[in-house]
This record gives sequence, structure tokens and C-alpha cells, in this order.
Amino acid sequence: MFLGTHTPRLDEKGRLILPAKFREELSEGLVLTRGQERCIYVFSASEFERVHEQMRAAPISSRQARDYNRIFLSGASDEVPDKQGRITIPPALRTYAGLDRDLAVIGAGSRAEIWAADAWDSYLTEKETAFSETDEDGFPGII
Repeated sequence: MFLGTHTPRLDEKGRLILPAKFREELSEGLVLTRGQERCIYVFSASEFERVHEQMRAAPISSRQARDYNRIFLSGASDEVPDKQGRITIPPALRTYAGLDRDLAVIGAGSRAEIWAADAWDSYLTEKETAFSETDEDGFPGII
């Protein structure tokens, strides 16, 4: 499970050192792809296979499913971290997420997300009030 917020930096070659807490789960390989809200989703290879199988179950007759699959999968890149735990984020994904030097890498349960640090700060500012107002109707039996 991916948890927490980490603030690594992107180097001049577009590489990111994965947070130490995430390295073991991602050591055998991972998939980067476009995430919603202009972040990058990071899945372990096994979790990505599970997600892909769920996507395959959607009817091909559904335009929304076809569109989502095209965007999601066309931006995907499989990577294997080097011995220092570094991965290279492809230029197209860096552009999509507006990544510069300062990043926020967050745990989101079954995946991690890579955000431009300023975009993550803005997202938190915008969503924290709604988060604090969430009641049981939003998450029955959890809150």
C-alpha cells in the first residue's frame, strides 16, 4: 500500500528517485501513465495488470470506455528502477503533468501519484474543506 507525501526533485535528465518506502513494491517494475487532475499515476506491474483487466471488461461499444482506455494506455510507460531507485519520467508525461524540478509524490493506496509540487499544493488547498466536510453518505460505514 502506498502512503504518505514525499518531496523529491526531478534531475536534469528527467529522473526521479523513488521514495524509499515505495522502492520494494516497485523494484520489479512499474507503469507510469496519465492520471486524472494532471498527475502521473504510478502502478506496480502487478497492480497495472489488475487495472488493465478491469478496463478490458468494459464494453467496447461504450464510447466513454474507449476514450478513457485510449488516453490512459497511450500515455503508459513501463519502467524498471535502477540500483539507486531512480526512474526516468518520459518527456510526454512530464509535459502532461507540468513537472518541473520540485515534485510531490503521494501514496494513494494501490498506486502512487507524481504531482508538480505547486499543483499538489493548489489541489490540497482546494479540496481540504470538502474533505473535512465529508460525512458518512460519502463513505458509508467508514467515517
